[in-house]
This record gives sequence, C-alpha cells and structure tokens, in this order.
Amino acid sequence: MRIFTAALATETNTFSPICVDRRAFEASLYAPPGEHPETPTLCSAPITVGRRLAAEKGFELIEGTAAWADPAGLVNRLTYESLRDEILDQLRAALPVDAVVLGLHGAMVADGYEDTEGDFLTRVRNIVGADMLVCAELDPHSHLTAKRLAAANFFIYFKEFPHTDFVDRAEDLWRIALDTLAGRVKPAMSVFDCRMIDVYPTSREPMRSFVDKITRTEAADPDILSISVVHGFMAGDVPEMGTKMLVLTDSKPEKGAVLARELGLELFAQRGTFIMPQIDEKEAVSRALAAVSGPVVIADTWDNPGGGTAGDATVLLAELLAQGAQDTAVGTIWDPMAVQICMAAGEGAEIQLRFGAKSAPGTGNPIDGFVKVVRLVRNAEMRFGESYAPFGDAAHIQLNGIDIILNSTRAQSFDPSLFSAMGIEPTSKKILVIKSTNHFYASFAPIAAEILYCSAGTPYPNNPARTPYRRAPRDIWPMVDNPHGDAQGAP
Repeated sequence: MRIFTAALATETNTFSPICVDRRAFEASLYAPPGEHPETPTLCSAPITVGRRLAAEKGFELIEGTAAWADPAGLVNRLTYESLRDEILDQLRAALPVDAVVLGLHGAMVADGYEDTEGDFLTRVRNIVGADMLVCAELDPHSHLTAKRLAAANFFIYFKEFPHTDFVDRAEDLWRIALDTLAGRVKPAMSVFDCRMIDVYPTSREPMRSFVDKITRTEAADPDILSISVVHGFMAGDVPEMGTKMLVLTDSKPEKGAVLARELGLELFAQRGTFIMPQIDEKEAVSRALAAVSGPVVIADTWDNPGGGTAGDATVLLAELLAQGAQDTAVGTIWDPMAVQICMAAGEGAEIQLRFGAKSAPGTGNPIDGFVKVVRLVRNAEMRFGESYAPFGDAAHIQLNGIDIILNSTRAQSFDPSLFSAMGIEPTSKKILVIKSTNHFYASFAPIAAEILYCSAGTPYPNNPARTPYRRAPRDIWPMVDNPHGDAQGAP
C-alpha cells in the first residue's frame, strides 16, 4: 500500500496589512520531501504520525513538501501557486497511490484564491480521480466550504483551543483512513451551519463541557467516527465564514445530519457566552500591580500574531510605563529593524531606540527610550506542545525597569520558554505580558498566579457586528440576533 502525504498551511487575516510571500513560509517551515523534522508543526502532524504508522504497519509513505507560514494577511499569488503546484507535481510523480492524507489549515486566502484549500483539494481530486481516498486534518479556526466538502472524503479538525491535540487528531485521521482503505468503514460527512461566529476557548466553560460531550458521543456510538466543531475565523472576510458542525459517520449521513443539527443548535443557544471576559489596558495593569503574588499573566488578546496581526502593538507597554511597573517582562514586540539595531550595538550596549507600533492604526505609538541591550539570540525558538515555534533573531532589552523581547519573526506567545530562551526567568517576574488569545493557556496557567485577558487597541477585527466585511455573510449572529428563527436556538 502506498500513501501520499503533504502539508500546505497558513491562517489568513484578510484585514492584516502583512502579506505572505515564500520567505514567510521558509522562515516558519519549508521542508521538501524527506526533510520534515521529527517534531510536527501545528498542521504537519499527519506527516510525522504517518511515518510512525508506515514503519509499524508496513505501508509505503511518500512524503511531499510541508510548508507552513505564521498567520498574517493575503498570501502572494505566485507563492501559493508555486507551493501548490510543487506538491501536485510530487503527487503526480508518486502515482499510483492508494490515498492522499494532507495537513491543511483551512483559513488560507491567497490573492486571486478566496477558497484556497478548496482550490488545492479540487486539483488533488482531479489528479487522483473520483474513487481515491482524500482526507485532511485542519485547524478549527477555518472556513468549511461546499467546494472542500465536494473534493474530499473526510476531514478531522482539532477539538481543543488551545490546540493541544493536533497530534491526537492526526492519529484519528490516520486511523479512519486506514480503516477506510481496509474496507472496515465508509466515512460520510454531515454538516450543519450554526449561522454564527464566535470565539470558543475549550479551557473554560461552556466550551469545555461541550467538547467533552462530543468526545463521549464519539466513544459511545460505533456509527460516529468523529465530531468536529469548525469554529470559523472571524478575521477572514470570505463568503462561507462562520461556525459549522461536522459529524463523520460510518455510512450514516442522515443520522449524522440529525446529530449535527442538534449539536449545532445547542452551540448556538449558548452564543456570546464562550469568550473570556476582557478588560482594558488600564484595569489590567492596575490589577496586576495590586496583586499580592505573581506572576500575573496579562494576555494582549487582540494583538495576537496567531490571528494574523503584526504583534507590534505598544498599548499595554505604554500603560505599564505610565503606571511605573517594575519586575515585568513583555514578550514580544515584533520589530525586525529594532532587532537589527540591537544586534549591531551588541550585548551590554546602552542605546537610544524607537520600537513598535509600525504596522497599522490601532496599535498605539512607537516607544522611544534609552535602553540596555541585555541579550541577543539568533534564530530563537520557544516550545509549543511537542513542537517548537521560531520567533527569529531576537533582542532582550530593558527600559525603565521593564524587560522587553523584540523579535524579527512574528509568533504568538505559546510557552514560558519564550522568556527563558532570552535569559528571563518567567516565574521570577511579578507581571508577564504575552500576545496570544488562548494558545498560551495550557503552558502559562501552571505558573500563573492570575491570568488577565486584555483588550488593548484595535489591531484585530474582534467585533463581527461592527467589522466592515465585504464578502462574509451578514445574516449570521451577531450581525443578526437569531438567524434560525424565534423557535430555534433561543438563548
């Protein structure tokens, strides 16, 4: 048995001013066949899990290219087309194969390609024919389109947010794929459009209980192969943006449709209750300074590079300076130019420096100050679950008693190793400021005395009711109160 696998992924914030070219993929992950590291990235776990299973079960795994870029704005057209065609050519050269198992994201948008994954999957289907198994693992912060459903046999999405389960879901993907090839199951996808867009952290209620419920349902019913909540991605201005419920059954699409609708309406009935309570920067800093013990983690939720922003907002840092904060570390502020200046100055240098707030309105003002360059690291990395996330050449500077990490490769704050990589012991600080919506939670919660979610500035379009969409549906919640009608989905 011969199976082809590859990965092509990024998350596109269509409102972000930062476009993605080939260099962005090369900075995060570009691995030609056979060069993928042993540890998976967020969307390439199908490759590493496939390697292990091929060795255990004796099938041949043909690896194509794996490419991942950190979330940003539109993908350059030639970049997408060249990476797509590179993988498609590898697939053609690998034929005949018995299946295609892919790692995708689901929220990529390229110049000229509104439904990028739909385009890619359709071209895969055209190469392998109607009877070939084609499946993929995806991030739930994505768009589930009719074109994708028509092109693939089945999809598996991460269940957890933060995405701590991407390797587990790759295991599910391969288990169902191998069972399908052996004739033990015949996957059928059923989808319900929840007609809403929201943020669904599984680290808190009510989403924690909802995910636990669908996991129990999978285990209890042999007809149910998988259940996924496709959260949607509110910063993606595309026609099929929104939350969907996907039920994968063994040849029972009608049963799946009933369950998808039931679960989807249950989710809809709890709309508006999922997201973490947020406070502004003044309250966040005041509360952190008043805390008896630390570290208090302040999450700058909307300047999250994981959602496609630059990660260079200075609103929170300016408030920390204004309130005289000490014993504080900020990780990170993206400013490649400032990093270059620090690199040229060298460790121990004390220099005048302007940094931050260069990317877009709503990110605050650049910070000017006399800083000390404490530590410089080339090609810095932090942990992310079983993987590593690069944040590029980086500089640890000190300004008015505050430790600040400047980075050259945009990355959200996944793990406390972000600080330790730069010579900062995170548990010794009273306040830690990070840039992440919720992916930080699994690794920072064990060391945090308190976590504060802060809405500072407007680098990210975080209120769908007011976001100036041009292509996204306007007949979903919260743009309208109840698109399912008064009799259904009542809160």
